[in-house]
Amino acid sequence: MADKNQNVQDVFLNHLRKAKTPVTVYLICGVKLQGIITWFDNFSMLLRRDGHTQLVYKHAVSTIMPSVPVSLFDDEDVDPETISE
Repeated sequence: MADKNQNVQDVFLNHLRKAKTPVTVYLICGVKLQGIITWFDNFSMLLRRDGHTQLVYKHAVSTIMPSVPVSLFDDEDVDPETISE
C-alpha cells in the first residue's frame, strides 16, 4: 500500500470496486439498493445493477454490506494504527 494514511472507507470501497463484489447499500430512509460499486469519490458513488447505474450520495448511506466476507488487510502487511479516521 503506497499511501500509509488511507482511510478505511476508501480502502473498503476500493476493494469492493476492484473485486466487483455485489453489495447491498442501506440508505438512512430505509431504502435498500443492490449492485456493484463502479466508482466513488468523497461525496458519492455509482452503483450498477442490470445495466443501470445509480448515483448515490454518501450522506444518504447508512450501511454497505458486501455479499461475501471481505478481508481488507493481511495481518503482517498493514498496521491498523496507520489507518486514519
